[in-house]
Amino acid sequence: MSEIWLASAAVVAGFVGLIWSADKFVGGSAAFAHNLGVAKLVIGLTIVSLGTSAPEIAVAISAALEDSGDLAIGNALGSNIANIGLVLAVTALIAPLPIQRHLLTQEIPILLLVTAIGGALLYDARLVRWEGVLLLAALFPLMYYLVRIKQHDLSPHEQAEESDGIPQMKNQEAGFWFSVGLVLLIVSSNVLVWGAETLALSFGVSTLIIGLTVVAVGTSLPELAASAVSALKGHHDIALGNIIGSNIFNLLAVMAMPGIIAPQLMEAAVFSRDFIAMALITLLLAAAIGAGFWLTRSGAAQARLGRRIGLLLLASYIAYYVVLFR
Repeated sequence: MSEIWLASAAVVAGFVGLIWSADKFVGGSAAFAHNLGVAKLVIGLTIVSLGTSAPEIAVAISAALEDSGDLAIGNALGSNIANIGLVLAVTALIAPLPIQRHLLTQEIPILLLVTAIGGALLYDARLVRWEGVLLLAALFPLMYYLVRIKQHDLSPHEQAEESDGIPQMKNQEAGFWFSVGLVLLIVSSNVLVWGAETLALSFGVSTLIIGLTVVAVGTSLPELAASAVSALKGHHDIALGNIIGSNIFNLLAVMAMPGIIAPQLMEAAVFSRDFIAMALITLLLAAAIGAGFWLTRSGAAQARLGRRIGLLLLASYIAYYVVLFR
């Protein structure tokens, strides 16, 4: 029993450390880039956007090094499910989310393409090294493409929102927080992975289940907090874009780590249950965005992701948990 309490404390401490250190790591990185003359919009679309996936990436690397590839894959898939079924759902319930046209023509097609690629690679419940390298390599041209098109397509207001979160620091201060954040990211992820593995062994469940639930929800807390606070303040114009971008990062960067570092055979359910669930809730979101534009095609009102869709997404998320623990 004492080991369970110690493992639970390690999980909580790991989550807190991940969230705090990711914020400092990204802040230092963004400040460095800004001091070097990189455009704020580019920083917002790359470093700051990547920051919401930093906890997942750190956990994936740590888990892969501990030969817990299932936990890393579960974290990637579970985080994507939580981002849509929990984070977006709760945010939409707080305030309807405006849908920009570029989501339908740019981000959603890319997310669906990346999802299809991820499914093709996970179909045999195995992610080998060349597949992990392929996923990670695809991230860079996609980031370049999104930065190029958004530099032209985003309104000044949206560009300003994309640039939020870039602190003003001198290089010495930026270097300090970059270093502190990186070290604590590594330590926190190791503490979290140890706690998660110990809990899995104690309760007789697989590390895949722990990754899909406890770890996935915990590493999605930054997105939930940021989206909920933004919605309450009325600054939620790009909330959908941020979640979609985070899901793309999770599939290309987070899921690639166990394949690159420690390829191994996973549970068959990782595709037949978990990937399929993620793909279905992703398709549901894409359909909701498309329907929103179709219903407002006359231009009389702006397309929105409203509370009914929020409830539907949340119900889908709960249904997945029912299937997971039946």
